Amino acid sequence: MHNKLIVILGPTATGKSALAVKLAKKFTRLNNFRQSRKLKSKKILFNWVNGGEIISADSRQVYIGLDIGSGKITKKEMAGIPHHLLDVANPKRKFTVAQFQKLASKKIQEIQKRNFIPFLVGGTGFYIQSIVDGIIIPEVKPNWKLRKQLEKKSVKELFLMLKKLDPQRASSIDPHNPRRLIRAIEIIKTTGKPVQTLRLRSGSSKNNDFLMIGIKKSPTELKKAIAKRLQKRLKGMISEVKNLHKQGLPFKRLEELGLEYRFTAQYLQEKIDYKEMVTKLQKEIEHFAKRQMTWFSAHGGSASGGKHNKKIHWIKGQKEAEKLIRKFVNKKGLELTH
Repeated sequence: MHNKLIVILGPTATGKSALAVKLAKKFTRLNNFRQSRKLKSKKILFNWVNGGEIISADSRQVYIGLDIGSGKITKKEMAGIPHHLLDVANPKRKFTVAQFQKLASKKIQEIQKRNFIPFLVGGTGFYIQSIVDGIIIPEVKPNWKLRKQLEKKSVKELFLMLKKLDPQRASSIDPHNPRRLIRAIEIIKTTGKPVQTLRLRSGSSKNNDFLMIGIKKSPTELKKAIAKRLQKRLKGMISEVKNLHKQGLPFKRLEELGLEYRFTAQYLQEKIDYKEMVTKLQKEIEHFAKRQMTWFSAHGGSASGGKHNKKIHWIKGQKEAEKLIRKFVNKKGLELTH
């Protein structure tokens, strides 16, 4: 068994899932490699078994039925690579970071025991940090009295309160989601400490030898990618939200499930028109991407330089990623296919 873990991260619309699949297909099981290297024929090397498996680190793709709006990878796009932590939760109930950490840690160990390489892939910074840094996510019971008080405040007031109490958590959270804001405030009010300071003595970063790769795009490239993806998904998103509502998911809950679901739900309730929905989606997704980059910069190094000992290696293409991974995995005798 090895302890290798590869993390592929970046803001929304940067092609993380597609890159991860390509990279995962490059790997072989350790045992197959040892058998193949004894053979002289290079043709045999092309027949190595895929040895990469992907674990999603996306806070919405865990939910059943949230497919188009969350950008969930399709069966065809998986190209035969096993994917984990997709469709594991009922969207009617909140799926917590603590639940993700438990499931992801277990799955990483399972994949490593089979001598495959786990790829942790996504844009939810807090999910990734829970694994890489091994932070303790406190199991805080609901404080109904506090919640009742906080529910009287506007989302702006809630966000400013959280920013004062826990600036790092505020940098990654959706500032327009009252439920998440209230929960974050509830945790820090109960524990008396920001979540980031509550760390395990022997965190995941010590149990795993990890490589963090970030996909870098210029602001102009990212804006175009967001617009292109949005236009491609609009029709499907509207149908998806309609169906989710017909299946019993209240509009209030749909609005809590991220930007695409919030504004599509508002459009279906005739709170905004179609043009306003599209404009708001484009603008808010761009802002969301900026918040993601702020989080990554604070926890692993800026894409433009910044931190001297940065954990994240920012790349523009597949070849750069392959070079980094080849060096990383060769330490334990694993190889990339040619």
